[in-house]
Amino acid sequence: MFSYIVVVFLLFLIPGPAVIITISQTIKSGRKNGMMVACGIGLGDTIHVMFAVLGLSAILLSSAVAFEIVKYIGAIYLFYLGIQMLLTKARQEEKPNLEQTSVNIDKSSSWKSMKQGFLTEILNPKTALFFLAFLPQFIQNDGSSVTLQLLLLGIVFVLMSLIYTFVLVYCTNFIGAKMFKTSSVFSDKVEKIVGLIYIGLGIRLALQTQE
Repeated sequence: MFSYIVVVFLLFLIPGPAVIITISQTIKSGRKNGMMVACGIGLGDTIHVMFAVLGLSAILLSSAVAFEIVKYIGAIYLFYLGIQMLLTKARQEEKPNLEQTSVNIDKSSSWKSMKQGFLTEILNPKTALFFLAFLPQFIQNDGSSVTLQLLLLGIVFVLMSLIYTFVLVYCTNFIGAKMFKTSSVFSDKVEKIVGLIYIGLGIRLALQTQE
């Protein structure tokens, strides 16, 4: 378990679509929305774990058609998020303040952020294949239930993911608030930059293969 925790922590240091969305939503809409994105990612990871435990992820591994369908749906969703941000009208005069924005976020916006985190994670076929290939490496052949071991490893992963993402949100919120207060140029351009990043992630996902 100690080795597993160390490896998982190191894997978290490699940024992916989930990390990018968490950071961008925190910068754009404040800490509360960042936390909701984290919850959505955690929910997506939980479903992937259950799929891996039940063996359903093997479908993506064995079926090229299923893999391609999930992959392109995920890529299209990332494209949609990116284009949506690129088309957002620039703010006029008023500088955004993360703390004020966080207070004024309504419930619909928070749930929208959670949905973005969830869809980004659940529509990434590489995540499903990751759990299917990664978790069995830490199974102990000691006579205990393989299913329970997989479930335990998956739960540990999800909890670690939530803790890491929450810390990321708090750090991003603090740093982002400072940047917004000191740089109006960054404030005006951040959504456009993140939009381009989303599109880039979508292209990357579209080019991925089962291998």
